[in-house]
Amino acid sequence: MRMLPLLLMFAAALGSQASFAQESQPTAKQPSALAGTDSPEALREHVPVLPAVRAKYWKIDPAVGYGMKDFGNGVYALSDNGWQSAFLVTDAGVIVFDAPASYGKHIPEAVAKVTNKPIKMLVYSHIHKDHIGGSEAFKNIPGLQVIALDTVSDFLKEINDPNRLIPTVTFNSAKTIKMGGKTVELTRHNYHSNEGDLFIYVPEAKFLMAVDSVTSGYVPFQDFDLSTNFHQYLKMFDEILAYKFDNFIGGHLTDTGTPKDVEVTKEYTNDVYQTVKRIHNGLNERAFDAEIAKTIGPDNEFLIFKALLDKVTRDSVAELEPRWINRLAGVDVWLPSHVRAALIYVRWDDKE
Repeated sequence: MRMLPLLLMFAAALGSQASFAQESQPTAKQPSALAGTDSPEALREHVPVLPAVRAKYWKIDPAVGYGMKDFGNGVYALSDNGWQSAFLVTDAGVIVFDAPASYGKHIPEAVAKVTNKPIKMLVYSHIHKDHIGGSEAFKNIPGLQVIALDTVSDFLKEINDPNRLIPTVTFNSAKTIKMGGKTVELTRHNYHSNEGDLFIYVPEAKFLMAVDSVTSGYVPFQDFDLSTNFHQYLKMFDEILAYKFDNFIGGHLTDTGTPKDVEVTKEYTNDVYQTVKRIHNGLNERAFDAEIAKTIGPDNEFLIFKALLDKVTRDSVAELEPRWINRLAGVDVWLPSHVRAALIYVRWDDKE
């Protein structure tokens, strides 16, 4: 008879643990934004790239490893379907915008295919080596000016990477270049890199380049393009849309963009933010923590807090995924990271 209370207590503990397991685990669905990617089976569960996005892949010449598009008014875009850059041909020479590590060494030959004008300037959008790590190919160009934000230059001097040339011309917030009848407006923004990011605008061509901001047809990369400042990231879309442009380069993947692409990514980002905020702020944390403590005890505060953050993440992903899975590519790949990035902002930086 003395065993009966113990058995009842054991059964109650199992029931509580089962309740916790049911609360903690996501509902299985195929494909799932929470699926792992460490096995062939899991990889095959992910959604294929949307047909409308696949149809816009560039035709890449395998002999040179990149493709080129003429945007008119002297602007040419380059891409290898992974990274994007551009250059501007003027009457007095050529200005190159970024030199990606993947094909940067081919940019001088790409320029030579459309003009005999010399390359005069190389502009860095920000510090990341995937976008400027091909600049070493420009080191022997006579009189080349490498232009960047002063904070970008400071970082590159410290890191001393031979694949990223040290800037020779720097500025703090804005710079206008006038050369050969063309104008380039460079403006600092802070939506992504700690050292700052440039908007690169050619008004005569209605061309805007804002790297690691909007990827046409896709959701942003992990953690909203590795943004170090989600507060400024939320403002970025309106800052982009304040420009008059027809063609847009975000620096990555398979197509250039238009204002419509910026508007769609803004809608997605705000949906993630508002959904996470509503679910987080609507959760009864005291009751949730007490329920988790029934299983693991009250002393493992890290685990209790992790369970709470995981619940907000799961619930947010479950609500958001059906709204976006057929609108943008990569939802099942990066949505959980977007939710976590928004959750960090909502939890620690945002107002109630």
